[in-house]
Amino acid sequence: MDQGGRVRPVSTRPDQWHRAWSSVPDVLDRLLALVKDAPPDRAVTADWTVADTVAHLSTIAIKDIGLVTGTVPDLPVPGLHELVLGTTVDTVAEMNRQVLRGFTERELPVLTDRLRADVAELTRLAESADPLREVTWLGGARLPLAGLYVHLLNELNIHAWDIARGLGAEWETDPRDAALFVDVFLTEVIRCGYGRLLDHDRPVRPGRISAIFHSHTGDPVTFALIDGRVVLEPTDPRPDIRLRYDPTTFNLMLFGRVNRIRAVLGRKLSVGGRRPWLLPTFMQTMRLPS
Repeated sequence: MDQGGRVRPVSTRPDQWHRAWSSVPDVLDRLLALVKDAPPDRAVTADWTVADTVAHLSTIAIKDIGLVTGTVPDLPVPGLHELVLGTTVDTVAEMNRQVLRGFTERELPVLTDRLRADVAELTRLAESADPLREVTWLGGARLPLAGLYVHLLNELNIHAWDIARGLGAEWETDPRDAALFVDVFLTEVIRCGYGRLLDHDRPVRPGRISAIFHSHTGDPVTFALIDGRVVLEPTDPRPDIRLRYDPTTFNLMLFGRVNRIRAVLGRKLSVGGRRPWLLPTFMQTMRLPS
């Protein structure tokens, strides 16, 4: 139920849940083929090598197993629980640095074997899991298991894109998988309560800004920023902002991998609505780590 005591409508459909968990091992297989003969010390981002990136993905899978099973994650990171609860979008990078300082394994064969085994366990658990069961996530956000698996799927695709670019290779993300990030993950974390995840110290803009996010492969979702808080709303026939987008490009843009102007010029993103100039203001709150 939401804070007003109303029953919260279910948003994640059975087909979305099935795609989320069943796509994870398929994407992982492709990622592991990509890194099989890769130099582990090859830089793929400003801060991470191939080995660092695979280690990061491994820590996500380990944490996810802990959340799904209700057990303490098998990570040698002091104060991990408090670290996770205190994390916001703006401090995710620092949390990742602390986790990777504690999780020191960088041998690629060891990392890939562990990641494959952990994803196999997550897949086994998903087959009998309730996709709407909520767990406590970053910043104290409440996230259904469906959103948790979509987050892992998105992390695999985003970081596989990083690795492929660093190796001079190509990475293709299925747009139906990419669409789940907004349609399931973002929708559910806003619906269930995002805790401190979107906290910031900037002045709060009073009033309401509505934004429809509509991928080329999914249904429209309406978010509204009301006095600094993001909520879900019924479809707005006259939104302030209307986004139509290719979900693969949109996700890369949200995480700072693709420039917005490039996405627009490539016809991967269109921005309309009554007041489209409010998009930067909206995204100052509805933001993601990049």
